[in-house]
Amino acid sequence: MSLRSLRGIYHIISVLLAACAFFSSKGQDLKMPMITDDERADSIYYDAIKARMLDDDKLAMTLLQDVVAIKPGEAAPYYDLAQLYARDKNIGKAKEYIKKAIALNDKNKWYKDQYANILAIDNQYEEAAVIYSQLAKEEKENKDYMLKAALLYERAGKHNEALAMLDKLAEKAGDDDAYLQQKQQIYLRMNDLDNAAKVTQQLIDNNPGDGRYYVLLAELYENNKEPAKAMEIFKKAQEELPDDPDIQLGIAEHYRRTNDTVKYTEYLKKLVTNKDLDAESQMGMLIELMQEAGDDSLKKKEALQIAGKLAELHPQNAQVQDIYGQVLVMEGEPKAAAAQFRRSLAIDQSHFDVWQRLLSAYTAKKDADSLIYYSEKVIRLFPNQALAHFMNGLGHLNKKEYGKAANAINRAIDLQPENNVGLLAEMYSTLGDLYYLDKQYTQSDSSYSKAIALQPDDATMLNNYSYYLSERGIRLDEAEKMSKRSLELRPEEPTYLDTYGWILYKKGRYEEAKKYIEKAINDSKGNADATLYEHIGDIYYKLNDADKAIEQWKKAKEKGNDTPELDKKIKDKKLYE
Repeated sequence: MSLRSLRGIYHIISVLLAACAFFSSKGQDLKMPMITDDERADSIYYDAIKARMLDDDKLAMTLLQDVVAIKPGEAAPYYDLAQLYARDKNIGKAKEYIKKAIALNDKNKWYKDQYANILAIDNQYEEAAVIYSQLAKEEKENKDYMLKAALLYERAGKHNEALAMLDKLAEKAGDDDAYLQQKQQIYLRMNDLDNAAKVTQQLIDNNPGDGRYYVLLAELYENNKEPAKAMEIFKKAQEELPDDPDIQLGIAEHYRRTNDTVKYTEYLKKLVTNKDLDAESQMGMLIELMQEAGDDSLKKKEALQIAGKLAELHPQNAQVQDIYGQVLVMEGEPKAAAAQFRRSLAIDQSHFDVWQRLLSAYTAKKDADSLIYYSEKVIRLFPNQALAHFMNGLGHLNKKEYGKAANAINRAIDLQPENNVGLLAEMYSTLGDLYYLDKQYTQSDSSYSKAIALQPDDATMLNNYSYYLSERGIRLDEAEKMSKRSLELRPEEPTYLDTYGWILYKKGRYEEAKKYIEKAINDSKGNADATLYEHIGDIYYKLNDADKAIEQWKKAKEKGNDTPELDKKIKDKKLYE
């Protein structure tokens, strides 16, 4: 009966009672009919059912206790109490009440089912299995009861009883794969490898096109230290199903366990390009191949080719296209990588990390327009992402658009959470660079001071700031201290050696300066840039060796320094400062 119907009944009763009271007050000789115990118990029972429907279990329990006190011979309230106490995890009370329900009505299958459930919750698996076995007989070999009995016998460690029940199930329903797999597990727990193998062979016979069961059989032998037998199964499986991904994966795992890395890698490669394997699994294997390649250039090239094939296999999978792009980045192919990131974003543009990788592929000066274009697109999609504004600023910086660059990077700093100290410091130092290039030295110094306050041991920031100060010839003691610290952090860095030497030069310590600049040139191993040769030339001039100075200035010009100042030095054979 619905709650609405019950409310209707209560309303009618209220009206009748009011009417009776009215007539009684008029002196009418009317008598209310007596409510019997059965009727009172039924009314309370309805209230209990309503309370349970409203999830008020405590009220329902109290009302049901009242019902059984009035009508102790009714089974249903005891059944309801058992359910409620089981739900309340009071298993003792649940057992007590379900037993009373069954004692009053031992023909009701739901009472017995509930009793078996309560016993199972109490870890009395065998007792619960016996009840389900009886129910199965009473219900004309009910399959659900038989399966429950089998599972509970198994949990109780009664393997033979569980097998017998599964055999009955098979007689009734046929060799269902689920039953056969259950039998296999029971035989394995009994250490009966032969019967486990027979059951698994049945699964293969029932499903000749499913490689999983071949793998299951092979793993039986593998796990029982019979790898030769396992390999026999795998070979036969390959003959039957040569491109089955489950079989290939099983063989790969076999070679991994037997430490045959060559064969293991061979099968990983097959799996990564197997069109029947899911993309997620293939991506995991590709990453494993990349890690295995390490610094081996041939293996890395091979992994790159495999990544390309995987991208061809899954042209509409954004993640696969992104992974291929990341592999291309590692192989030093940013242009091709950018194309892959664009493909990934054409499929799904909701992933900011992919946009970030695309922007990173355009940080070279020649790609400034692309960096600005795509960073503006990212800002429209993710307006509160500080990194998007920062990359936009880098694009403008690469085009020497210092005003736009400063606006974008300052916006990035405003948005950047302070807990990411490294990125915030990088933003301030980049701001310092652009202000220096724009000859806004006060703002440059302020930005670098903030960057170094955040990252006091960042060698690059210390070097750059100290060099800027030396070029301006100010605060040289402070510059020397910062430069020396950068060399303590990275002692063999030619650029840092040059900066320290140049500061010494600016302080008039020419012999010391010469040692550091020469070391910078030597440590560059033939790759010294033009600035180093110009600096050493200036030092030679100060040491009164004009010929050596001119020789070094000419080398600087050969290295690509085409400034008018250098040309004037060479022409006039004189240092201009």
